[in-house]
Amino acid sequence: MAHTDDEGDERLAAEGEVAVARLAIDSGDLAHAADHLSDAILADPQLPELHEALAELCAAAGGPAAARELFPLDGEVYLGTVVCRAHVEAAAGGWDTAVGLLASAIQYEPARPWAHTAWLGREDLPALVDPDAVAQAVARAAGALPDPLSAELADSVRPFERFLRAVTDRHPDHPLLLAMASGLTRRFGATARAVELAERAHRLAPGYLPSVMLGNALRADGRPEEALSVWEAELARVAPDEGNSSGYLAVDVAELYGALGRPAEGLPWLERVLATEPDHPKAAPALHGLRFAVDGEAAHLLALADHHRDHPDHEYAQDLLERLSHREPWLGMVSGATEATVNVLHQVLGSDGTDRDTEIDCTASAVEPPSSVLALHLALPRSTVSYRSVGEPDPRLPLTEPTTRIWSWDGTDPRPAVAAPAPSSAELVRATAEIVWPTVPAAYDHAVRLAGLPLDELLGVLVHPPLPREDELGRALLAHQPELWVRAVQAFACLGIAHHRTDQPWEGSERRRVLRDLLLGPEDWVVEAAGFALVAIGWTHPAARADIAELLRQRLHYSARASRSRVVTILRSYCALVLAAPWTRPDDREIARHLLDEADARDAEDARDTEDAQDAQDAQNTEQDAEPEQPEGTGDEPDATGPAAPEPPQRPRPGLIRRLFGRSWLGRVSRITP
Repeated sequence: MAHTDDEGDERLAAEGEVAVARLAIDSGDLAHAADHLSDAILADPQLPELHEALAELCAAAGGPAAARELFPLDGEVYLGTVVCRAHVEAAAGGWDTAVGLLASAIQYEPARPWAHTAWLGREDLPALVDPDAVAQAVARAAGALPDPLSAELADSVRPFERFLRAVTDRHPDHPLLLAMASGLTRRFGATARAVELAERAHRLAPGYLPSVMLGNALRADGRPEEALSVWEAELARVAPDEGNSSGYLAVDVAELYGALGRPAEGLPWLERVLATEPDHPKAAPALHGLRFAVDGEAAHLLALADHHRDHPDHEYAQDLLERLSHREPWLGMVSGATEATVNVLHQVLGSDGTDRDTEIDCTASAVEPPSSVLALHLALPRSTVSYRSVGEPDPRLPLTEPTTRIWSWDGTDPRPAVAAPAPSSAELVRATAEIVWPTVPAAYDHAVRLAGLPLDELLGVLVHPPLPREDELGRALLAHQPELWVRAVQAFACLGIAHHRTDQPWEGSERRRVLRDLLLGPEDWVVEAAGFALVAIGWTHPAARADIAELLRQRLHYSARASRSRVVTILRSYCALVLAAPWTRPDDREIARHLLDEADARDAEDARDTEDAQDAQDAQNTEQDAEPEQPEGTGDEPDATGPAAPEPPQRPRPGLIRRLFGRSWLGRVSRITP
């Protein structure tokens, strides 16, 4: 295997530590030498000179047994000390202790090649160890390993697995060893052998642990129904109670039902656990997760967040919330944009030869959110957009008279109404903004670094967004979807506003006033960003939920009315925000669902129109390709099974674009590449 530069540096560091250790041995300072060897083994566990020096240290101490005291295991123990002590124990014949310490090292740093040591591969070692001690060691090592193992981790741990296989071959009737071996074997992807080991353990000693391991092996082997049978039989034998571990098994049963697409069947198992253990660390979070699987209501995700805030030691609630929020609009990532300007931008960016000097001039049929122009200028700064009309109600007007204005209008041309932020402020927002986040509370917490920026600076960022970061993701966003970056900047700038002067009570605070003004301001992506910040405040500060619900309601009802007479491009995203705030009124959530259903129906109709148009084009192409063609040298009729018509070129969906730009929008866009 090739060594990286880091591995070369580690080897040099280890060699240096070994050299100092040998000097210490020569001077009789054995404790000092032991410290340096502990450092060396962390840097390069397989360095031959290290193991030679460890043998020299043992000899200087009077033998391996005497050298044990140079690597004490009392109190808080250094990992390098643990690994050196394992090798000293092996040299002294303390095989059970040596294997156990090696397993501890695997537990804490599984990617390091601790198991790649000669003594673990001794052919006689399985006969020298106690199977009980090995079972305990395996439990320690495997418990920290992912399932399945990555290729890198599998390579690091494989000698330990080979040793375990030899021990189980020597002790085929030891149920605890077999059960633990099943768990490690499963992580290596050998699921059939894992089932075999667990079945043998279960036959020898039916009970909780063999049942758990057998179910896990069956599930990994693609036999989930059999796993349920094994687990439910065990729970029938020992019902979940505060005095046993069956509650965890009941959670596994419930979640397996969820994984099988039958979450409702898992709910009673969790309710049984909570009836006897109301504070069970996994049952309540799992209950919220399964309820979310049943109906998709964000109320259950909010309940997970509330549970974790009330029980910060219940980490499973946080893990589950992250899993269920992953890549969900606003819950785990910034929502996408639907403006026609953005659609055109995507087409131009997808064309060969496009760069930041490319110029496009767009004439749209109606005014769109001005932030869409920011996205266009971010990627193609020389481009322009003009609008032929203004819809009713006028999207340029705020819902109420605000004290905060970030946009002004010169006819149909939007202009920033606030100055650009200072470079240092823009850079801080640039370093903070993300297009994805683990959870809503995590996004809120992440933005706390913006709390010290003045409001004017945060408002300036909303309409003067910095370029994306100069990393792989930033370059990809600028080249393909710059609108996501603009929306991310706006979302985190508004989260920064949410952290402004948190010493002020929510009612009457500056942060509430500004976010309200932005939410109820001109129709723009900033409306969504302010809405997200308000939703995040509601997720993290329950006392503010009722007030935030009323603010969200005002914008929702306005957007619903406006959508009857014109396109509201932010409508779908805003409805998702309302549904992400489950404390809003039930009738408001119903309005949001209805509007989303209408939007889905329109999209489906557009897709059918596009498919019909494509079918018509295909038919026309087929007719043209079917003209008679005489084979060479004969006067026979052409073969009816001639070559198939060529695939038509892919074209963009016209439905939504035509509604927003008008049917002739393609003729209104010019592209110039100097």
